[in-house]
Amino acid sequence: MGLDEFVLGRMQNSHIPGLSLAVVKNRKVILAKGYGIANLETNTPARPDTVYKIASLSKPILSAAVLLLEQEGKLKLDDKVAMYLTDSPTSWNEITIHHLLTHTSGIVRDPSDYHPYQEQPDTDIIKAAYSLPLAFQPGEKWLYSNIGYYVLAEIITRVSGEPWPQFIADRLLVPAHMDTTSLTTVSDIVRNRAAGYKEKDHRLVNAENWIAVRPSGAFLSTVLDLSKWDAFMDSGQVITPENVHRMWTAARLKDGATTEYGLGWGVSSLLGRKRIHHEGQFPGFRSDYEHFSDDQLTVIVLANCDDSSVESMAITIAGFFSPTLQIPSFGVKAEVNEAAIAKGRPVVIQIDAKDEGHAAPDSLVEMEIWDDSGSTVYKQHQAHVDFQPGKENTYKFSWTPTRDGRYSINIGIYGPNWMPSYAWKVNAASITVR
Repeated sequence: MGLDEFVLGRMQNSHIPGLSLAVVKNRKVILAKGYGIANLETNTPARPDTVYKIASLSKPILSAAVLLLEQEGKLKLDDKVAMYLTDSPTSWNEITIHHLLTHTSGIVRDPSDYHPYQEQPDTDIIKAAYSLPLAFQPGEKWLYSNIGYYVLAEIITRVSGEPWPQFIADRLLVPAHMDTTSLTTVSDIVRNRAAGYKEKDHRLVNAENWIAVRPSGAFLSTVLDLSKWDAFMDSGQVITPENVHRMWTAARLKDGATTEYGLGWGVSSLLGRKRIHHEGQFPGFRSDYEHFSDDQLTVIVLANCDDSSVESMAITIAGFFSPTLQIPSFGVKAEVNEAAIAKGRPVVIQIDAKDEGHAAPDSLVEMEIWDDSGSTVYKQHQAHVDFQPGKENTYKFSWTPTRDGRYSINIGIYGPNWMPSYAWKVNAASITVR
């Protein structure tokens, strides 16, 4: 299957009207292309210069702004937030800038007083979180927090002496020559802007078009501009290589456990290769940025429908350009110790999975049981599985049915944290309960 066929097939299956992608190899754009329709009402095709809301893919940009201020000696990542937000509650006293960047602050995920169709000062949203208890003590756990990035934006404003969007534009976007990246706006005329869609009652409709700007998902951009960001970060032109390394290093919790998030970036691995990534979701839009530093390869995908993630698509696209990132194929089969049993009796299900490609470390094997309507009634999985080429692994799962019927066994094999899907087999075996 060729790349175009793969992308168009995924778009059709996920009901994505329009999509733009870019592939960067060794800081050079080797592919930039649009697929489908950017605006269904005007029948405007998606192109490499189509402008999308990139949602949380904005977080790495805010993180870079904070690192730049640290480089200039204007703040430290170990500074307490209370140094800058002097009215913050005592429960926030131990929260540092580092906690905010790494989502280990304990501050809840989303603002409680956010009104998408009302322009609000960032400080109003932040203060609304003051009365909410922390989910945990700073540094103890990991919890994705959009409000944390509101706080970072406010700190950038107070430390730099200018509004955070202006500081970011002047000190990062302009030096990176990202001339089509801007703060999200619904009133300004934005050339080549994509419209956002969602699926409702099996048809596409216009998605909500929020007025309020969220620092946690602040920017409009294109795959071409984000390709420039990729080269800009690698160049060391403004952000030092040492700080880029810090951004791309997973944070540790108080107990020494490693998270899968650095300073504004997701940090993990795929097929034994280091993976730096971030995705974003906003009404009508999805974005994903995959950087494989071992391969000097980056894939950027922006789409104008929010119903389906494009993360797995971007990861699979990487395999078209690097053999070490190609998704391995698997042979999968399932056997049951009894094909017909009485309800209340446990049944043992054996899964055999053979890696027919290259090594797939830290994988995940899942068994799902569906009833005759196709609804999932049971799931069980085993994580941290290492597959070797040509080797078959065997796993045993157990299920105790509670009602009569005919059930199918379905098998999935995935990369770390369910991403991406390596194999999926429906009706690998069946069980009758009576």
